[in-house]
Amino acid sequence: MAKRLLITGFDPFGGDSVNPSWECVSKLPDTVGEYVLCKLQIPTVFGKAAEAVLTRAEEFRPDVILCVGLAGGREAVTPERIAVNIRDARIPDNRGNQPRDAFVIPGAPAAYFATVPVADMVKAIRSAGIPAAVANTAGTFVCNDVLYTLLHRFAGTGTRVGFVHVPYLTGQGTPSLSEEAIITALSAAISAC
Repeated sequence: MAKRLLITGFDPFGGDSVNPSWECVSKLPDTVGEYVLCKLQIPTVFGKAAEAVLTRAEEFRPDVILCVGLAGGREAVTPERIAVNIRDARIPDNRGNQPRDAFVIPGAPAAYFATVPVADMVKAIRSAGIPAAVANTAGTFVCNDVLYTLLHRFAGTGTRVGFVHVPYLTGQGTPSLSEEAIITALSAAISAC
């Protein structure tokens, strides 16, 4: 029986008209390797993004949840190793929320490690000819908020959780990668899960 993978991308934020995470996730095939994919666009809003993933996960019952977000300024595709229990927004989210020095979940652990094979994902992406590196911080914006919330919710369960940051799309900013390169990288990352 095929395994299930829920993969998400964000809507545009911070004045951009597109978000490469959703642009590329939406164009992935419906099956990659041994996984049947469920693709979901989520809002760049603290709390609401994770809520949307949890709601869909309850229906879809995925083996793996892989969220994808934009990290403008990064040159490589970067699977995240750690999520931290902090919300500290440099810019407002898409609803105008700008938490500073606040917990994602008060009283919860300081951090969680991703439960997908981060190093194997990096190796697979590089093998596909796309620059990749392990990242040790998902930041303190909505990407980290989602990853932390999901890792907290699925801690000790059979559902594995990860996050991959992608660079700008060609023509959107620098450094950048083509849509084709990002889709190839995401497919390789999924296959390594």
